[in-house]
Amino acid sequence: MLKEWKLSAAVPEAADFARELGVTRSLANILWNRGICTREAAEVFLQPEKQVFYDPFRMKDMDKAVARIIEAIDNEEKIVVYGDYDVDGMTATTLLVHNLRALGASVDFYIPHREKEGYGFNLPALQKIADSGVKLLVSVDCGIASVDDVAAMAGKLDIIVTDHHLPGENLPPALAVVNPHREDCSYPDKNLAGVGVAFKLCQALWQEMHGQSYEQDLEIVALGTVADIVPLLGENRKIVAAGLKKMRKSSFVGMRALVNVSEIREEELNTGHVGFRLAPRLNAAGRIGSARKGVELLLTKDEAEAESLAMELDMLNSQRQSIEQEILAKAEAELVSVDVNNLPAIVVAGERWNPGVIGIVASRLVDKYYKPTIVFSKQEDGICKGSCRSIEGLHMYEALSACKEHILQFGGHSQAAGLSVSLDQLEDFKQAFAQVAESTLTANDYVPKVKVEMELSPEEITFELVDELAKLEPFGMANPKPLFGVRGIRGTSPQAIGKEGQHLRFQVGSPAEPRTALLWNRSDYVGIINSEVIDMVYSPAVNEWQGNRSLQCMVDSIAPSDGERIFPEREQLVDIYKFLYQIQQNEDYIPYTAEQLTVDFCKRGSHISLYTMSLGLRIFQELNLLRMDLQENCYYLPKASGRMELESSPTYRNGRHR
Repeated sequence: MLKEWKLSAAVPEAADFARELGVTRSLANILWNRGICTREAAEVFLQPEKQVFYDPFRMKDMDKAVARIIEAIDNEEKIVVYGDYDVDGMTATTLLVHNLRALGASVDFYIPHREKEGYGFNLPALQKIADSGVKLLVSVDCGIASVDDVAAMAGKLDIIVTDHHLPGENLPPALAVVNPHREDCSYPDKNLAGVGVAFKLCQALWQEMHGQSYEQDLEIVALGTVADIVPLLGENRKIVAAGLKKMRKSSFVGMRALVNVSEIREEELNTGHVGFRLAPRLNAAGRIGSARKGVELLLTKDEAEAESLAMELDMLNSQRQSIEQEILAKAEAELVSVDVNNLPAIVVAGERWNPGVIGIVASRLVDKYYKPTIVFSKQEDGICKGSCRSIEGLHMYEALSACKEHILQFGGHSQAAGLSVSLDQLEDFKQAFAQVAESTLTANDYVPKVKVEMELSPEEITFELVDELAKLEPFGMANPKPLFGVRGIRGTSPQAIGKEGQHLRFQVGSPAEPRTALLWNRSDYVGIINSEVIDMVYSPAVNEWQGNRSLQCMVDSIAPSDGERIFPEREQLVDIYKFLYQIQQNEDYIPYTAEQLTVDFCKRGSHISLYTMSLGLRIFQELNLLRMDLQENCYYLPKASGRMELESSPTYRNGRHR
């Protein structure tokens, strides 16, 4: 899928700013474009340890929460921490239980089962906790939407809600509601994850009970913060920068076991390790098993138990990957009969799809089609549990709010959310959601964007530049890894690499300054790289192997250059159709991808770009002249009748009249 460049502006003040900071103009330009325009702000950003932690008591209701918890500790009341089944919830639960025990509390924890109970509070669980003699419950990473459930427990169970999700119209009538997103909360940093809010509660407790400044356990806080994809600015940046340094040698044996089973070789971890290695293994517990396993792993003090639990989560993650691929294939099969290109949003539903995996499937569909996506699992009780992922331009929580008459329950953020819909309302919801997306998004919103800091030829990157860019770490939401762009180049020596030959390596740069380029999971471009002129977006990196260091380009995306973006007219479409017809005559069907078809077409002596071939295939599909057989994973031409009416294709009409 083509990505549109969002090229950052050149900053006139960059030269002076660079001299003031003692950095290169490139880094000064990047900082300025990220809103860091003063020496003081730059020093705190480049040295996150200088970021001060705000007084936790500036958060609304923190004083009430602390007073009630201290009362429970003094009276030896049993406390239950009620968490959530994702990594943010598991780490928040771990953090609060660990610290409450250290402060002398009698505490246990409860995490609802994703499939049986769903997200947030549920009344039977609250009743059971109250009936067991517990007088105080503290939520982490949930509870803000559970207005009715909290009200129902009045007089039976004291409840403190700590959360970071957006509140609805009414707050739950809890003893205290600690959430920086409350309209009446003046806390300066609104970006904390659920575990970040739990961290502030721990800070407040240590401060009030012992007069101590608590900044421990940051590896646990960092794990949940990175996994929940919140902006890595302000306090989050300090938390993650400090926490990453502690993960490998953490005092939590479970954290060390998790790092070991994830086979991370580097001494110091980065946000990529957390997001793609550690978090998925913890998440697997909540997705297809019990999230208690994740908390038990992080809380255990026994190394043998930690190793066993970590291995169990590793196996669950492998199972999760298999289930994900199965559901993704079924979701794709649902889309075969519709023209996805002309849908305002994607909504698919399947019988008993694993509710713990549908969020990942939604993300995969967004990656492929770049449309707001909701994947539903139809349950036996007639309830459809859905997971949502959005694109820039559509605030998912607000979009769901506009459809709330068809929804039983929902909650979430701007880019991700969860909801429940009764089966008899599913079709009405689909129509309402499609209307919201269509009225909100423009044609340009459906074009994925990639932020490019500046144009820079691969031969211009240096070791010094890579070292300086590392000062911007940790990377994440609101502070992405800087990407550079180069237009109109031709790669050479393409190779498929990796255990399954799924990755692509090729050469760029000049003969005097060659650079290796790596593009993950796109070995299908092997035949394209040296036959087309491309535009490339990449991040500079250093490869270290057997004591040698070399510069390389980690490719974000490649696209045909302007000269290759030729819209196919009728004559060329006829040639493509004849080419496809000949293949089908020889092989009974067309067992090739668009990339392979492009290469084979060029071998006939007539150049065509992947861009042109892909448009041709789409036009034929829209005209029902070409179909995809998902079972065989191939194209085929149905029996044609009459002349091609090209104007019946939306892609042809739009491209022709552009």
